[in-house]
Amino acid sequence: MTEHAPVILDVAGTALSADDRRRLAHPLTGGVILFARNWENRAQLLALTSAIKAVRDDLLVCVDHEGGRVQRFRTDGFTHLPPMRALGEMWMDDGKGAKAVAGSGALRATNAATAAGYVLGTELRACGVDFSFTPVLDLDWQDEGAGSRSGVIGDRSFHRDPRVVALLAKSLMHGLLQAGMANCGKHFPGHGFVKADSHTEVPVDTRSLKAILADDAAPYPWLSSTLTSVMPAHVIYPKVDSRPAGFSQRWLQDILRREMRFDGAIFSDDLSMEGARRLDGQLVSYTDGALAALGAGCDLVLLCNQSVGDGKAVDELLGGLADAQARGRWQPSVDSESRRIALLPETLPQAWDDLMYQPAYLQALDLLP
Repeated sequence: MTEHAPVILDVAGTALSADDRRRLAHPLTGGVILFARNWENRAQLLALTSAIKAVRDDLLVCVDHEGGRVQRFRTDGFTHLPPMRALGEMWMDDGKGAKAVAGSGALRATNAATAAGYVLGTELRACGVDFSFTPVLDLDWQDEGAGSRSGVIGDRSFHRDPRVVALLAKSLMHGLLQAGMANCGKHFPGHGFVKADSHTEVPVDTRSLKAILADDAAPYPWLSSTLTSVMPAHVIYPKVDSRPAGFSQRWLQDILRREMRFDGAIFSDDLSMEGARRLDGQLVSYTDGALAALGAGCDLVLLCNQSVGDGKAVDELLGGLADAQARGRWQPSVDSESRRIALLPETLPQAWDDLMYQPAYLQALDLLP
C-alpha cells in the first residue's frame, strides 16, 4: 500500500454509488471535491460527507466555495457570501464629508473578511466538509494594461493592489482558522492578467519574471507563514518556463518552495481543464498530466467532473498512477502525504442548529457587506 494518496476526485451524484465507494477506497485517493450536482439540502450533504468518511476517515472532503458566483451550496440556510471584490470596495470606502475617517474602510474590510471566512468555514464544517479552495489571490487588473479584466477571475479578486489582496486574504484566513479550516491561495503566481480562461484555453502571460514577482505573485511570500496550501495556475509564463506553472519545477520548487519558503501543500488545478491537457505542445493523458504535476512539485492532483457517466477517466488515472509507481516512474512522497493530512480539521465541527445561537457566528453575519 502506498504511503502517499495524491488524487482528489469527484463523485457523480447526491449519494455514493458502488463505483464511488470503490474509487474512494483506492489507496491513491486522498480526497473528494464536491460540486453543485452533489447538493440537494443540508441533511443530504451531511449524509453524503458522512458516507465518504465511512469509506476512509482520512479522506479530505473539499469544495470550491469562495463566495459570489463561486459558491456550490446556496440554499437551505447557507449564507450567500459576497464576491471578494465587495471586500476590496469596502476597503476603499472611508465615508464622505466630515464623517470620513482615513483608513476606516480598510479596518471595516479586514473585520468583514474575517467574518466571511468564519461563516464560510463553520457552515461547511457543520455539513461535514473539511476544506474550501479559497482565497483567490489573483489581482483584479480590470482595464489596466491587460485590456478587459479576466472573465474567469473578475470579481473573485479582492483588489488590484497586491498589498490589499494580501491583508484581506490574511483576514479571511483568520476567520477560516477560527472555524478550524485550512486555506488555499490560488492561482499561483497569478491568473488575473490574462484574458483567456484556462478551463477552455491555454492562457499565456508574456511578462517578465521580475514583473510577475513584483506584482501578481507578491502576496505569496507575504503570506508564506499563513497559507496552508497553494494552487498554481494553468497559465504559461514563457519568459520563465515553457510549461504551465502547475507543471513547472521552476515555479513550484525553485520559486515557491525555495525563494518564497512555502512549505504547505501544493494542489494541481483540475487536470481535465484545457490548460492542463497540453504539455510541450502535445495532448497528454490524465495519468501523464498527473505524473508531470507530481514531478514538478505538486503534492496533490485534482481530476474533476470525470465520475459522471462511466467514470472511465477516473479509473484510468488511479490505475495509471498505480502502474507508474510499480514501474518506478513515480515515487510516493511521505512529505506530501504529511501535508495532505495537515489539511484535515483538528477540531470537531459545530452542529448547524448550534450555530444559529452562537454569538460569534451571529456577529459575523452582521459584519458581512
